[in-house]
Amino acid sequence: MPILAAFMVPHPPLIIPEIGRGGETIVAKTIESYERVANEIAALKPDTIVISSPHATMYYDYFHISPAEKAKGDFGRFRAPNVKFYENYDAELVKEISRLAEKEGIPAGTKGEREPELDHGTMVPLYFIRKAYRDGKIVRIGLSGLDYNTHYKLGQCIAEAVENLGRRVVYVASGDLSHKLQESGPYGFVEEGPKYDARLMEVCERGNLKELLDFDENFCDKAAECGHRSFVIMAGALDRLEYKTTVYSHEDTTGVGYGICEIIPVGTGSEDKTEEDPYVQLARDTIEAYIRDGKRIDIPKDTPAEMLNRSAGVFVSIHENDNLRGCIGTIAATTDSIAEEIIQNAISASTKDPRFSAITVNELPYLDISVDVLGEAEEIDSYDKLDVKRYGVIVTKGFRRGLLLPDLEGVDTVEDQVFIAKRKAGIDPDEKVKLERFEVIRHH
Repeated sequence: MPILAAFMVPHPPLIIPEIGRGGETIVAKTIESYERVANEIAALKPDTIVISSPHATMYYDYFHISPAEKAKGDFGRFRAPNVKFYENYDAELVKEISRLAEKEGIPAGTKGEREPELDHGTMVPLYFIRKAYRDGKIVRIGLSGLDYNTHYKLGQCIAEAVENLGRRVVYVASGDLSHKLQESGPYGFVEEGPKYDARLMEVCERGNLKELLDFDENFCDKAAECGHRSFVIMAGALDRLEYKTTVYSHEDTTGVGYGICEIIPVGTGSEDKTEEDPYVQLARDTIEAYIRDGKRIDIPKDTPAEMLNRSAGVFVSIHENDNLRGCIGTIAATTDSIAEEIIQNAISASTKDPRFSAITVNELPYLDISVDVLGEAEEIDSYDKLDVKRYGVIVTKGFRRGLLLPDLEGVDTVEDQVFIAKRKAGIDPDEKVKLERFEVIRHH
């Protein structure tokens, strides 16, 4: 069962009446939105509430997931010791998330607990939730200093664990926005502060949470946000789903940004590849079968005749988040058909490109795949007969041979094209080489 809903929420202790003591009225919209979140969660009746918090135990290179069966906490450090919490952890879900993270090479688990008591990034959401809904266990996950992509992948592991166990789960991403929105605020003002808040809330409005990966980390640091990584984990947990977003509120009256957004899944988006070109579809089906099950697929019965009756060199290129993730190909045919060549090279591109680790199951929904079918190579005698947009190039010196495809981003001149092809072959830039050009038909 996929995650039922997710909520982006802030965690200012001020909004707890026993702490604010009347001062909380300056963020009345945030409180009203929080109460709405609590009622939505109560209506969903989740088995478990997963909360990611910037104030849980945090390491630079490790995600700490709170262990044990139970936890407690209070707001004593905020002069409200009588506001107490007693929570039960979903130990089985914790174990499954940890197992999947280890499988995917993500450093996460229950080791290194320093602060077993609940943190305020967890307790502020629970204060409102528990007023409306007393049932359900929790899972508490800390952030790390690792990059955004790794946080996103941890979110994918969470989603997979939820589905594996059949849990009814709501995800709560706790985190404030910029802390530098006003000169009069506790942290002062920088121009990146309001820019961060505006961009983050605009992403929420449009409902494309994957764009959270596009935020520059230096920009986020200058804005002094504390929740971005928490929101990225949430985005990863929703990755395979189609969803709609509703922004409840955004306030900056204290000089710190408090944004609240609801995300409700409306269907799965992982099967949205049915209209792909048959060349790309075969490559994708090959990669997914091999990565998921370790099996090489047979050529499908509905494969077009043109892919069965011709043989040619083929390159399979894989990108993830606009970054190259694998590219392997053959200059000339090594099998009896283009279809077989695609299957062979798709497996190699996803698992054997020496520049990258093998692709993992959690990456499969994000892959952009292209297939280049190479035409006959033609020997040429000068650079003048090359065109980086139209022709690929092959350079040969003895047994060393390098190839570069045409129309690649960042390769703008013939000189660049030949230089890179030489480098790939281990040929010095000044060495004379045999030049060949070829055209490709690109499928994407």
